[in-house]
Amino acid sequence: MRLSPLGERHLDDYAAMLADPASTRWIGDGQPLDRTGAWRSLAMLIGHWQLRGYGMWALELKDDGRFIGRAGLMYPEGWPDVELGWMLRPEYRHCGYATEASRAILDFAWSKLDLKRVISLVRVGNEASDRVADRLGGEHVEDIDFLGARHHVFAYYPPQQAIRRATA
Repeated sequence: MRLSPLGERHLDDYAAMLADPASTRWIGDGQPLDRTGAWRSLAMLIGHWQLRGYGMWALELKDDGRFIGRAGLMYPEGWPDVELGWMLRPEYRHCGYATEASRAILDFAWSKLDLKRVISLVRVGNEASDRVADRLGGEHVEDIDFLGARHHVFAYYPPQQAIRRATA
């Protein structure tokens, strides 16, 4: 699996992923998006790079470039902190891709962006994403109401800071 810049070439697969109720159940308002909504979502993700200097990547299989999902960092207006998020097409879930991509993204957050903390907002009930956050070393710091639903907030810290927090 590789991280690749999102682009218009991903639209068909991205739109198919966002049209699937199982894919959108845990994000936004939980409703699938039509192709126009998927295009707007993709445009927002690409624009986030221009506004913040970081964002979401396409996740692609190395052997054939097949789009399998998205993962990256987001900090739109109104978000409580920089968020690490992921979404995979159903047939690629439970294969370790979200964890693999997220580890690389956290390394990017620490080494290239010099962030002091990143969070994941995981809607209550999304046990698969809770497990990914746990595997990444996320600390469940609180629960909040966000975008009309209850979310677990998992916090990640740079390796040196995480070690200091563990020994404090």
